[in-house]
Amino acid sequence: MSNDQPTSGQPPEDDPFLKKPHEPPPSSGSPYDSAPPPPPYDPGPYGGGPYGGADPLAGMPPLGEPGKRILARLIDFLIISIPLYLISLPWGGAVEVSENNGNGNGVGDVFSQTYSGHQLVWSLIGLVVYVAYDTYFTHKDGRTLGKRLLKLRVAMLNDGRVPDTGAAFLRAVVLWLPALLCCPCLWWLINIVLMFTDKPYRQGLQDKAAKTVVVQTN
Repeated sequence: MSNDQPTSGQPPEDDPFLKKPHEPPPSSGSPYDSAPPPPPYDPGPYGGGPYGGADPLAGMPPLGEPGKRILARLIDFLIISIPLYLISLPWGGAVEVSENNGNGNGVGDVFSQTYSGHQLVWSLIGLVVYVAYDTYFTHKDGRTLGKRLLKLRVAMLNDGRVPDTGAAFLRAVVLWLPALLCCPCLWWLINIVLMFTDKPYRQGLQDKAAKTVVVQTN
């Protein structure tokens, strides 16, 4: 399967994850055949579009299960973080151990300890690597290595195609920038909650920004 994206913005014809258009039945010559044609896609299982229109997911694979999405993200995290940490060891490691023994002076002190010295440099390096990894694989065929193992795929909500470079990059930045440089625990918690509770498309914050969804594959 070719992964090249068409310059016109239209999905490639050989993309197996594209939504399949509804084919109207052949005309029988009856005058009743002049009824209005059916909508472009069959009604989907997710309750229609957000404004009562046709469901954008109609004709696409089912949405990815939250548990599989979390596991796929953990696999991706380990694939990158373990080699990155091993590479950082000759320079003292990417994680510094505080010697403050609990005598900190508030949030500012905690921040200065967390991002002091070379650790800030490694955090920035990690951010570049994570964003590049996610952008490349999401644009390539919608599947990072973790998603490939769990049979998941990122798709554009409007037509099911593989995200272009801009959408893949925006999705990666929104996912990893706060997680690595600002508020990791809170950011992951918000996204995990959204995977279970967001209606009707189970979109994390990165999906809402890039207008994508995560669906199942065979």
